[in-house]
Amino acid sequence: MSIKSILCAYSGDPSKGSGLRYAVQLAKSHDAHLTGVAKTGGIGFLHRQLPAHLPKQVIEQLDANGRKIMDDIKARFLDVVGAQGLTDRAEFVELDPKTSGPIAAFARAFDLVVIGHHVGAVYEDDYATNPDLIALRSGRPVLIVPQRHEVSETAATNVLVAWDGKRAATCAIAAAMPILEQGANVTLLSVSQTPRNTDRLVKNLSMHGVMAKAVTVAQAGSIADTILAYSRSEAVNLIVMGAFEHSKFSHDIVGGAATDVLKEAHVPVLLAH
Repeated sequence: MSIKSILCAYSGDPSKGSGLRYAVQLAKSHDAHLTGVAKTGGIGFLHRQLPAHLPKQVIEQLDANGRKIMDDIKARFLDVVGAQGLTDRAEFVELDPKTSGPIAAFARAFDLVVIGHHVGAVYEDDYATNPDLIALRSGRPVLIVPQRHEVSETAATNVLVAWDGKRAATCAIAAAMPILEQGANVTLLSVSQTPRNTDRLVKNLSMHGVMAKAVTVAQAGSIADTILAYSRSEAVNLIVMGAFEHSKFSHDIVGGAATDVLKEAHVPVLLAH
């Protein structure tokens, strides 16, 4: 399936706006419609987390502050897409969880979700805290862009697929196909052992015009450490991987490779479940 509708979870991007800029680049590259979204009641409406007996005038002032923050975020979004000539196929939505549901439910109406990952941002909200859970709950691929990432005007050219032969990784490859088919060199990276039928996957990708090679490396440190070390040594500019395969309970307790990769990734990561 091609990428024709992109949802950008946008909180103002306090550093370099890498998430929005990457979403803009994808929208231009795929001739897609771009929707920016921020959650009402989540950014700046701080009294929701404070005691209920606050004076009315204090609540009104906090709401006014929240309204201004939301207006500034919307204006920033529209300025960025306007400067890139996307005004006619871009919009900004203030997501009300009471009517449209959480971000994961809203995301089901789009082909791809793009999130800027800004560690420690004041108005980060919950979009970037658990993007792998958004991938799980929405059923849509989520592309996470690290803070301060320098976004290129060209499509990803050197892509690493974390390939373990499992369902989630297979779904991630399928979700990334519109990007891979734009001429990327693809490495199917396996850790410790090569999954069965990998050679057939390489052949199938070639039928789609995707040049791919399979590489298996010894594990050095954690699986995430191994993936990240390879990505740096080979100048990878996009990592594609499956979100966690185990239960959410296990994920909450011990985490997973995808979560660990996101903590240290220097390039965008596309997740699917």
